[in-house]
Amino acid sequence: MTHLIVAGQRIELDQDGYLVALTDWSEPVAEALAQQEQLRLSAEHWQILHLLRAFYAEFQLSPANRPLIKYVALRLGPEQGNSLHLNLLFKGAPAKLAAKLAGLPKPTNCL
Repeated sequence: MTHLIVAGQRIELDQDGYLVALTDWSEPVAEALAQQEQLRLSAEHWQILHLLRAFYAEFQLSPANRPLIKYVALRLGPEQGNSLHLNLLFKGAPAKLAAKLAGLPKPTNCL
């Protein structure tokens, strides 16, 4: 197991880099996780991350790519809710990387 130090707090991560405790998530934690992925979070990223957290609160699971794309399209429109846009934002792995940055568990059907 590994960890991050964010604002003096030790944040435990699992072997894949996801938060062990979902309650450890905060925007500074998301920034630190993004930095590990060599990703700078923009307003568009934040929109998706907050949307993912709402999805998780509603359904108690991290969506795979198709449900993620469908949910984003439903909430933000087809310009943002399409695979090309989400792949560009999240380095070709939107479900996995966005879930990680949003402090959610790894989607169950993602390798």
